[in-house]
Amino acid sequence: MNAPSELSMKNDDVLHVELEVFRQQHRDLDDAIHALEERGTGDQLTIRRLKKQKLLLKDKISLIEDRLTPDIIA
Repeated sequence: MNAPSELSMKNDDVLHVELEVFRQQHRDLDDAIHALEERGTGDQLTIRRLKKQKLLLKDKISLIEDRLTPDIIA
């Protein structure tokens, strides 16, 4: 999933599955970052790269959630 136009072409079932996969990957990266920071075994470049991947996943998750959540006009 590289572009919003690609997102609009997928049905809701596919988006729900992708959402769960991205959330799991986000949690896994969070666990890995914490483990590296606690043990002091990870170099800063590796930790920074993992954090960047985590932010990219967060953006993808937000896009999918926005697509799946209907706009409610109050």
